[in-house]
Amino acid sequence: VSVIPENSLLPAVCGRVCPQETQCQAPCTLGKALKDTDKAVAIGRVERYVADLQRESGKQGVPEVKPATGKKVAVIGSGPASITVAADIRREGHDVTMFEAFHKPGGVLIYGIPEFRLPKTIVQNEIDNLINMGVRLETNFVVGRTRKLNDLIEKDGFNAVFVGTGAGLPKFMNIPGENLVGVFSANEYLTRANLMKAYDTEHAHTPLYNSKKVAVLGGGNVAMDAARMALRLGAAEVHLVYRRTEKEMPARVEEVGHAREEGVIFHMLQNAVRILGDANDCVTQLECLRYELGEPDASGRRSPVPIAGSEFLMEIDTVIVAIGNGSNPLISQTTAGLQVNRWGNIIVDENGKSSIDGIYAGGDIVLGAATVILAMGEGRRAAASINARLAGL
Repeated sequence: VSVIPENSLLPAVCGRVCPQETQCQAPCTLGKALKDTDKAVAIGRVERYVADLQRESGKQGVPEVKPATGKKVAVIGSGPASITVAADIRREGHDVTMFEAFHKPGGVLIYGIPEFRLPKTIVQNEIDNLINMGVRLETNFVVGRTRKLNDLIEKDGFNAVFVGTGAGLPKFMNIPGENLVGVFSANEYLTRANLMKAYDTEHAHTPLYNSKKVAVLGGGNVAMDAARMALRLGAAEVHLVYRRTEKEMPARVEEVGHAREEGVIFHMLQNAVRILGDANDCVTQLECLRYELGEPDASGRRSPVPIAGSEFLMEIDTVIVAIGNGSNPLISQTTAGLQVNRWGNIIVDENGKSSIDGIYAGGDIVLGAATVILAMGEGRRAAASINARLAGL
């Protein structure tokens, strides 16, 4: 438990949601010796266990903070990259203010990952640690609207800014019927359920659609989360539609197993081509096409090839599109001179520095949708660079 924080600040989180089987167990010497990653050291389980034990025993403690330097840093967003940056910079004695657009901090850890996979008390514990270290937190603060990014440096006197706003812009399939009532992005569906208590239909300001037969489009961890959430919210049937086979699914094997165990119905080698609705523009059916696998694509996965004339209809009242997220363009659109790539991700150097002096970025806003540990690694590199910058001012 004392060794883990040398590299990871969020072991209770990473031990639950990261793909340890590829990121940790695959390179493990024991797994290599036994030629089986399942027999490698189960580092995710170890992380989770010792972190929970430390927290529950009350021995976690607050990280030591050096004497005040008079320098101050703004951290935009409050997800894993931002939490890491805030902790590493505050340790050095610099003032840190974290700005969060939502009414609750935690970023994707709060709004994207369901309670059954990551208890919110664990995330709140990490936020509480930052506050106990002296980090200031401002919620309902949308950088780009409430305040422009450049203004934080030029008008508010921050010596550096870290942007960790994540990848919260949902992607859609651009098929007919996606504008019908009963079609959600997984991002919206999970945010409303996790953060806005939309399952409480009598009291929620934005109650969720009452679903009975749900189709989830996609094969990643977010698709599994949405499918399992739909079951918990009362759906009688949840169908997961994916255009490759289970072997090609990007979701963790563990998450696929949990979804199947809970009753999610899998439809492999199929994909939606059209969503149909009734006279009130409410979803009634999903038209799908069958596929077969062809040659591998650039990612090494075999490409799905449509089978002509294989269309069929599924009786559905709700469709959740879970095919990925992109970067929110708000900051790049309102910040002159900030360079982004063609996907809208902020371009940074090896130290996390952007094209504007004093502005750094990391996590999904740089990488695209990735994992907690990768976002944390980005945050640590950026924090080290910011600390070096402040030491020289």
